[in-house]
Amino acid sequence: MQITQSKNLFEKAKNFIPGGVNSPVRAFRAVGGDPIFIKKADGAFIYDEDDNAYIEMINSWGPMILGHNHPMIREAVIKAMENGTSFGAPTAREVEIAELIVSMVPSVEKVRMVNSGTEATMSAIRVARGFTGRDKFIKMEGHYHGHGDSFLISAGSGAITMGNPDSPGVTKGTAKDTLLAPYNNLEAIEELVAANRNEIAALILEPVPGNMGLALPKEGYLQGLRDICNREGIVLIFDEVMTGFRLAKGGAQELFGVTPDMTTLGKIIGGGMPVGAYGGKKEIMEHVSPAGPVYQAGTLSGNPIAMAAGLTMLNYLNDHAEVYSQLNSIGEKIATGIKETVSSLGLNYTVNHLGSMYSLFFTGEEVYDFGTAKHADTALFGKYFQAMLKRGIYLAPSQFESLFLSTALTDDLIKNILDANKEALKEIHQP
Repeated sequence: MQITQSKNLFEKAKNFIPGGVNSPVRAFRAVGGDPIFIKKADGAFIYDEDDNAYIEMINSWGPMILGHNHPMIREAVIKAMENGTSFGAPTAREVEIAELIVSMVPSVEKVRMVNSGTEATMSAIRVARGFTGRDKFIKMEGHYHGHGDSFLISAGSGAITMGNPDSPGVTKGTAKDTLLAPYNNLEAIEELVAANRNEIAALILEPVPGNMGLALPKEGYLQGLRDICNREGIVLIFDEVMTGFRLAKGGAQELFGVTPDMTTLGKIIGGGMPVGAYGGKKEIMEHVSPAGPVYQAGTLSGNPIAMAAGLTMLNYLNDHAEVYSQLNSIGEKIATGIKETVSSLGLNYTVNHLGSMYSLFFTGEEVYDFGTAKHADTALFGKYFQAMLKRGIYLAPSQFESLFLSTALTDDLIKNILDANKEALKEIHQP
């Protein structure tokens, strides 16, 4: 497999782009080697600049539920472009997609379109603060809500310790209002609430986190958060940028039967185009300008091309419930196959799986929060990544990222994936 063009492009890119990439994980630093530069994608495959084909297991970090370059989405985008690419003014499609989102997502009574998941989460926190008149909020260790200053905070010495900036450029003043807690730990939340009573505006989390690898909520955990927030007047926010419309039509909140006060969305509602959204209860969303005093704006919000792609995708998902049984079946086959291989080779690794998301952790411990995820052998994962890549399987270039599957994966491709997985695990464990 020759990757000459990718190597040349990466060397050139480093002269003009910080680190040679426009998002850090793309640099392959966690797995070694140089990044692959992608020229095109179709169905279950991506193709690099040297025309190597890879079975793709990330699907643009989640949105390509139906596979890449789906004819239906492509046609919608091309047709929309005939009328122009950007207006900076309201369009009919914005109303249609808002109505559709409200009908599909249990927590959303009103919704505001933005341009990314980061915008959505930043805005949701601002609205929660404006609604409650409080400043602080709780986030979970290892949960990623975009690169907004308030979210780039690391844990302190304990559950009730104020956060410290986790990135240069984030001020201590910003960090002081962010409270950290471990995922799946209700006691830690109770401690934070007791120490900051009547000061906490919101609690935000990925109900099913995918940014520390995939972890699953323990029985009763999400409902426990709902109960605490109800009692304390805290706005409960589910970040469903990854899980929204992927785990179910109504996202993780539908799957687990727990309704938050607000929800942030992204990726899938653009059908692959840059887009995000936040929504929630009517009384909360009425605080957003121009209906209320909390300001948030964006020239490209509700972009007509993104709306055309997203409306086509959501209408399809809303009308074809069989997509979710198909996705679940694909996920089950792959996760079960990997578990069988791990067992047959006498390895002691953990596979977390839910629907069309999964992670193989190079640790024998149960992984249920960021602390346990960090016990994984990241160096060994890097070897596994490279072993899979040379066999034509493109994984997320980090142990701490979930994989996202699509309906484009046929039984033959699933067999190829599982065969490559077995060969790769054997290779990296050779004496």
